[in-house]
Amino acid sequence: MSASRRGPTLAEATAEVARREPAFARLIDLHGPIRLGPRTPVAERFEVLARSIAFQQLAGAAARTIWGRARALVDGPFTPDAVLALDESDLAGAGLSGAKRAALVDLALHVVDGRVELGRMGRMADADVVDELVQVRGIGTWTAEMFLLFTLRRPDVWPVTDLGVRNGWARTFGSPAAPTPKELDALGQRFRPHRSVVAWYCWRACDTVLPG
Repeated sequence: MSASRRGPTLAEATAEVARREPAFARLIDLHGPIRLGPRTPVAERFEVLARSIAFQQLAGAAARTIWGRARALVDGPFTPDAVLALDESDLAGAGLSGAKRAALVDLALHVVDGRVELGRMGRMADADVVDELVQVRGIGTWTAEMFLLFTLRRPDVWPVTDLGVRNGWARTFGSPAAPTPKELDALGQRFRPHRSVVAWYCWRACDTVLPG
């Protein structure tokens, strides 16, 4: 979400969201500027996705422990070739379930044979990135959306199935219940092309722990 080819800066997008909706203006005043961390180098995109697989369906502390063990199996960059060189018993010993081991290997194979081209994803449309990533076992639409937002820094990601975004929207507007994904999709339309900003402040509204 840079100021060059991809339109407004984060600060400009945030100001526009605040202008369009006073409820978000209050959230922005309360939580301050968006914090996304440093930009992810292209060479680390594979590791980002591998970490996402390791973290699925686990509490934060347990996920960090298991990922730390898996990451320690590779001395140097965490690459597809390095993963494919590991014994499955090593991955199992790190605490990765059978499904996660299979997903990690599948991701590595997709990258090695070119079915997933991480190096060119910065130039691909959002929908094409999602379509390519969900080919991989264990990577669904939500994981692909998180990759778009936090790794590729895309400005208009709207993860309508994310419970934190749905609950955050309800808290922001004082709704008694979270909107359904279909309802949230419609509600977010007026914030195009800045829905990544809206999602981030919805997470902040319910204090969701974000990737990173």
